Amino acid sequence: MKQLWIRLLTAVLVVGATQAADFPVTIEHKFGATTIPVEPDRIVSVGYTEQDDLFALGKAPVAIRPWGTPMPHGVWPWAEEAAKGAEPTVLGRGPLDFEAIAALDPDLIIGIYAGVTEEDYKRLSLIAPTVLQPGDYVDYATPWEEQTRIIGRAVGKAEEADALVEGIKARFAQTRSEHPEFEGKTVAAAFFWDGQVGAYTSGEPRSRFFTELGMVIPEVYDEESGDAFYATFSLERIHLLDVDFLAWYWDSPEGALASNEVQRLRQTLGAYQDDREMILPARLRWALSFSSPLSLDYALDELVPVLSDRL
Repeated sequence: MKQLWIRLLTAVLVVGATQAADFPVTIEHKFGATTIPVEPDRIVSVGYTEQDDLFALGKAPVAIRPWGTPMPHGVWPWAEEAAKGAEPTVLGRGPLDFEAIAALDPDLIIGIYAGVTEEDYKRLSLIAPTVLQPGDYVDYATPWEEQTRIIGRAVGKAEEADALVEGIKARFAQTRSEHPEFEGKTVAAAFFWDGQVGAYTSGEPRSRFFTELGMVIPEVYDEESGDAFYATFSLERIHLLDVDFLAWYWDSPEGALASNEVQRLRQTLGAYQDDREMILPARLRWALSFSSPLSLDYALDELVPVLSDRL
């Protein structure tokens, strides 16, 4: 099954290349609506993951916003083939550098997985048409398939975006049918931060990987998250992470989990005692964090055998 959907997509892209996209296109988002007058050629991605969608759609960005371990030109291993040698400018880390973005002379700015504020949006819109997340979702919680489809519409590749989404969803469905042991099992996409443990909510991409396979995120994470995409708990409530499979997300998990108190409490969990947890290695952790069609394909290859072995 590996890469099968990408080969199918290639055929769609060849056909799509002969079809003229309809512009202008208007896309609604959390701060209103943006009209893109013509098919864009110089796209700046100010979100953290959108470059993967653009690479997969054959519209390499001229600049990207870095996230995670530094990669040459922001191209992660799972995106190298789709990037076809593209070398986007890597914007600075931290707050948006509006002067640097303007200097790139973009004709489209995309910031769906970005946490763009209304003030940021106003400034970006003075530079180029700017597309953000829909108003239905809190920051960083737009479903990956919706992000892909929005980007597809914005760049004149709506049919190709649909093919990307349907291809990876078909792979999830087949994997789920092949692994009935996943169905209904509870899972936590967990982290340790600033003296507290926590877990991502059910709508957050790092959790949705597991729910697409038939697993279940405990409701308490959503209930205690407020308007955020995660919930945190004091160490005394670490039992809330006692699930059927515990996946730890952390930039340096060995250090974070090595403190005496965290280790002692972690060892009380059934997931630890029964070897039903995993400290995600960096590349897999970031593949799940990106949750793009390209990275999800990679993550299915890497993580499904582990889940099957431990559940």
